[in-house]
Formats: sequence, structure tokens, C-alpha cells
Amino acid sequence: MENKLKVQACPVLHTIDNEWLLKGQKDLKNTTLVNLNLDEISLNWEDFDVDASTLFIGCRIALEEELSLRKRGVNFLYAPNDLPYRPLRNVLYSYEELMEGYSPGKDNSVDLNIYRHFEYSRRCPSINEALWQRLHDFSIDEALRRLLHFQENGLTRRKSVGFMGGHSTGRDTDNYRRSVRTAKMLAEAGYFVVSGGGPGIMEAANLGAYLAGISEEELQWVFDTLAASPKYTDAGFHEAAYEVLERFPDGNESLAIPTWFYGHEPSNLFATYIAKYFSNSIREDTLLAISLYGIVYAPGSAGTTQEIFQEAAQNHYVTYDFVSPMVFLGRERYEIETSLYPTLRQLAFGRRYFDYLSITDEPGAVVEFLKSHPPVKAQG
Repeated sequence: MENKLKVQACPVLHTIDNEWLLKGQKDLKNTTLVNLNLDEISLNWEDFDVDASTLFIGCRIALEEELSLRKRGVNFLYAPNDLPYRPLRNVLYSYEELMEGYSPGKDNSVDLNIYRHFEYSRRCPSINEALWQRLHDFSIDEALRRLLHFQENGLTRRKSVGFMGGHSTGRDTDNYRRSVRTAKMLAEAGYFVVSGGGPGIMEAANLGAYLAGISEEELQWVFDTLAASPKYTDAGFHEAAYEVLERFPDGNESLAIPTWFYGHEPSNLFATYIAKYFSNSIREDTLLAISLYGIVYAPGSAGTTQEIFQEAAQNHYVTYDFVSPMVFLGRERYEIETSLYPTLRQLAFGRRYFDYLSITDEPGAVVEFLKSHPPVKAQG
């Protein structure tokens, strides 16, 4: 099975400068042009090869030119302007965009308004709403593809490592702090940390990556500052995060992949890039699919357990061409409380990924295991 983010079935043009005009591309058959402002340039459309397989989505173009292209079979699609989200995007979200409108006294953020809109229609959306949501999620796919940059060998330019764990884990817990230290060390070792984008362990992962390079004394200050508001339901939760961002304004890059599906959780303020999806199934599959350099599992509950066996299935059948390491950060949770790790070892026995399983309580051991177990290409 091909990685959906690696292979493109047909060209999708997003920007004028580096993906179209500078290349002198004239053949626009089987091509979709997305969110381009064509009013700003002068083109002789008679010079371009187009037909019914050419699609303009959300592009600004003079009416006369659109009518001329329509006569040649070209299709056009426009999204309404009154949606709380943009169905057609060229870039991923940032926390600044999602948090716009938020204040300590009232949350009127873009993020919350999108969720409220989604909650109203998610169980039975109109065909139009379903279409806009799917176009939005496809735009997120495309933006991720450009960020990660898949190479000819199937691996990404960024060495992505996923981080899973409980969303309700408090900032004042050992599991949270251990996860921060682990992600920090991974980022310092050159890995690109990816989380599910929410609070708890997910925030710890993005925070650790963000703080790559700071001293132990500075790290202790961060822990003390955030511990004042340990849960995302506590007053001052965002304000404590902003305090950290103000002291360390130039943090290291990382990625978050959250969803509106489960309800409104606060935006992860420590992720540089946020790939937020409406579809949770697409989001979960994507999160696992891009983490080719490994996944770290801190203690979590049912959702984390699902992700463990979903990734195990991908490794078992080598769904995305590579076997990737799976590291469990928490012996008590995964060997004593649940026996999930021994169960997975039994499942993997005789398979290539048996040797790509590890369990530890030490952040440094996670980094060393991932270094010594890079993704391996499937045979045959």
C-alpha cells in the first residue's frame, strides 16, 4: 500500500512562484489549481492545454477569463465566505491563528468557533458541508506533504518521531516531565517531534522539542511555571504556557496533528506547525504514517492503546513500506498494569518488527534505541 502523503495521483498547483509559472508549465490537464489569485497576473489562457480534467478551486480570476475557460470544459469550485474555517489552505495552522480571539475572560478563539460549527453538523452534515470539510482535510494533507518532503527512497527529509500518551496527564506529574525530557533529547538529537496536538503528554512532547538546548536550571523553571495550572481545565492554563513562550520566544520546531472530532481541547501552544483535521480517522492514520523514524508511547488510556495496535498492524503488514521502532516509555504502565508490551512482543514474534520493540523508563535510552534502529525498508 502506498503512503498517501508520498504519492500524488495528479499535479496540484498551490503557488504561482515555485510550482507553476517559473517552471513554464502549460499542460493543465489532470491538474487542480488551488487558492490562487490570478487577478494579479496577466496570462493568455489560449496558450494553456486544458479540458474537463482541469479544476480551479477557490481561485480568484476575472469573470471573462473564467467564462472563456468554462467554454473549453474547465471546472470551477468556490467555497462560501461565511464559514468559520477556510476549506482551501496553502499552509498548516499556527497556534496564533487558532488562538485568535482568545482572552482569559472569554474564549472566542477561531479554534473554538470552528469546533462549535463542526459539532452542530458532524453527525449528519449537508453534502456541501461534508465537501468543504473534506477539501479542508485534503489541503492539510498537501501542506504536510510539503513540510515533510518525501524523498525518492520513501523517507522524509525531516526524521519524524511520533509521541503518544494520555491527554489528561497533568503538568505536575512524573510522566509529563519524563515525556518533556524525552522529546527534548530527541529534538537535540535531530529528530522532528510529532504529537497528537492536545494537552497532557501531547503538550509535553511539543514542549520538550520546543525547549531543545535550554539548561537544566531553565527546564526546572518551566516545570515550576506550568505546574501552577496542571490540567487544561484549570484557570491560568494558557497563561502559564504564554509565560514560557515569552521567556523562550525562539523555540525549536515541532508538529502537532489534532482533531476537532473529540470536542474542544485547548490548542497546543508549543507546536510550530498544527495540522488540524475534521476527520479523526484520517488524522490518526496520518500521524502514524508519517512517524517513520519511530513512535514513543508514554502512559495513556484507551486512545493510546488503540494507537499502539494500529501502529503494530502497520508494522506487521509493512503497510507503508518501512518497519519503524516502537518504544514504550513506562514499564509500570505497559508491563505491570496492562501487560500491553508482553502481548505486543507475542504478536510480533517471528516478524521483522520484533526487534524494533523496546521498553524503558529512561529518556536517554529512547534516543539511543531510535538511533540504533532506523526505519528498515520492507523486503520484496
